[in-house]
Amino acid sequence: MSLSHTAAEYMLSDALLPDPSGSRAKGLRLELPSDRMLKFIAVGLPLFLVSLAFAREFSAGSQISCFSPSNFTGKQSAYADTACWDSLLHHGFDAEGHAVTKSLWVLKVFPYSLLVVAVLMYLPYLLWRYAATPALHSDLLFIIDELDKSYNRSVRLVQHMRKVQQSSTEPEQFWEEYERARQERYFEFPLLERYLVCKQHSHSLVIIYLLRNLLLLLFLAATCLYLVFLHLNIFFQDEFSCSIKTGLLQAEPYVPPLIPCKLVFFSVFQLISLTVGGVYVLLMPVVIYNALQLCQWDKGFLSVYEMLPAFDLLSRKMLTCPINDLNIILLFLRANISELTSFSRLSAVSALREATADKQDIDTVVDFMTLLAGLEASKPKY
Repeated sequence: MSLSHTAAEYMLSDALLPDPSGSRAKGLRLELPSDRMLKFIAVGLPLFLVSLAFAREFSAGSQISCFSPSNFTGKQSAYADTACWDSLLHHGFDAEGHAVTKSLWVLKVFPYSLLVVAVLMYLPYLLWRYAATPALHSDLLFIIDELDKSYNRSVRLVQHMRKVQQSSTEPEQFWEEYERARQERYFEFPLLERYLVCKQHSHSLVIIYLLRNLLLLLFLAATCLYLVFLHLNIFFQDEFSCSIKTGLLQAEPYVPPLIPCKLVFFSVFQLISLTVGGVYVLLMPVVIYNALQLCQWDKGFLSVYEMLPAFDLLSRKMLTCPINDLNIILLFLRANISELTSFSRLSAVSALREATADKQDIDTVVDFMTLLAGLEASKPKY
């Protein structure tokens, strides 16, 4: 055997992908990077700010400061602060001089309402995790495994073609058989391609993904409206008049009907609400973008694998409306590109193909590896 034939044998053997040493199931990413970022911000931000508010409450002590009369003892002043904090009722007068009361109790539950917001923001991700992740996980495992196997089949096919060409006495007959096999699609590996075509007619994953983004957008908008309501009605009133003629002080004649009080934590809650509202407003366009990316195909990913024999979803116009499960799977394949060993190999072959002078002679990975094996890249002209 000549040195060139030996080198070609080693080259084709090295081109084969090794079997994965460990299970791919643990390394698969079942969330897109943008969705993961949204989850961390939408859920983590209110939890972080609420923890700071609670830490300040525990460290600073009382959240209210009332200006009790000078004849009050220390215990009576502490009682007045406690009574006003428990009631959080503002006693005032309207334009006609009638007495009115306004409840400020929502300020007391504001930190807990942010905890409810964090739980609501996590619900769309629970929906995705339990309704879509199991099916997506099995689809990704099968497709990634089949794509790598299709690449290895192509390499083995080149090895077989090389042996057939070496044993053939008439090169013209070999190239005629090769052209006939390509025209009649004898190089086809139909299982993977047909499975991907079936995913074009399935819409379970895409419906769950759109529902997830719709719920997240709805919760973001509802939270922003809730914070706007608080600012318009409550968060501009840090001082109020409190009535303490209740309980032990109800029958005391020296107790004034109303005393002024000030909310110590008011500025902190204002800052928290503005931060949460501003960030959530910025997150809404990101959610809309994540949903709109389903309106176009990731053709760059499939075009690399069209170099495999008879893998031509794009060239045969088989990609129809992009809002289906196949487009979701392509997005997650792109996110799990590190688990797809054959993609980097084919990307390198594609780059070499673009740099080749006779581009019309190399249109599949079989052609390119045939050229590597020392054979002619195209059928001789007669």
